[in-house]
Amino acid sequence: MRTTERNAVTLTGNALGQPMVFAHGYGCDQNMWRFVAPAFSDTHRLVLFDHVGNGKSDLSAYDVDRYSSLDGYADDILEILHENDLWDVVFVGHSVSAIMGVLAANKEPERFAKLVLVGPSARYIDEPADGYVGGFGRADIESLLDSLDSNYLGWSSQMAPVIMGNADRPELGEELTNSFCRTDPEIAKRFARVTFLSDNRDDLLKLRTPSLILQCSDDVIAPEVVGDYVHRHTAGSSLVRLNATGHCPNLSAPEETIDAIKAWL
Repeated sequence: MRTTERNAVTLTGNALGQPMVFAHGYGCDQNMWRFVAPAFSDTHRLVLFDHVGNGKSDLSAYDVDRYSSLDGYADDILEILHENDLWDVVFVGHSVSAIMGVLAANKEPERFAKLVLVGPSARYIDEPADGYVGGFGRADIESLLDSLDSNYLGWSSQMAPVIMGNADRPELGEELTNSFCRTDPEIAKRFARVTFLSDNRDDLLKLRTPSLILQCSDDVIAPEVVGDYVHRHTAGSSLVRLNATGHCPNLSAPEETIDAIKAWL
């Protein structure tokens, strides 16, 4: 199956421009970039897609083994680049997709020019033995996954507004809730395990592609200490602290997100 169908790939913008690939976070789809991506359409070839199990992707392409680690998703990204003959790529990944971009760039560095990592975390669980703070105790993550297993829709409506932040703009939390609820629950449960149990700290150390880390304030998923860690352990990275709050600046503060990316590019 072609990646175009499998991942619902859409190509827009400047056909002769540098490719700019946008990858969405957990429980979302390419629609989450609708306020950010168009700002680059004059200068870049825009490539958007849905991870298998999300949005308009082909659910029948979901393979439990392939997607049991973030490497399977990174391989999908590389296949999209191969199929569309994309080089010199600016990759923009939100949340867990930021780490998928790191994995993809480590596998085929010659394909990538730059990475923009929006709210990245290489490890969500604290590791007291080596002094690592990820923002969640192991018990927190286990209970989060248990509640997700037992009542996915209930979990979504409770957690999405917390992840989004911006309590004064409830419509944002509502959009994320609806996005979560459109995702196939069985795939979403598996994807959550892969996301929250992964440890990609060593992968940061291998990265040689220049990268920009965008860190929000009051981000419950990737707090500032996590952004600092990613910055310190990623050679040649730049860290920009946004005024935006919550975990989804692509929705809550698109102008600030666009400005930060443009200034760095």
